[in-house]
Amino acid sequence: MEDNLELRGKWHELRGKVKQAHGHLTDDDLKYEDGKDEEFLGRLQTKLGKGRDEIVKWLKSL
Repeated sequence: MEDNLELRGKWHELRGKVKQAHGHLTDDDLKYEDGKDEEFLGRLQTKLGKGRDEIVKWLKSL
């Protein structure tokens, strides 16, 4: 699995899909900054109770 999520440029679109699927996530949970993939994924892992690879695969499928 690639380490780079490559979310730059399309995060606003994906963010809406993530919020639809998981309405309990806050704007702070979904704050994505270039170069801080691990921090971002850590927040999602904590909130969703899923593993890193599962979250990355899900995000890439959106």
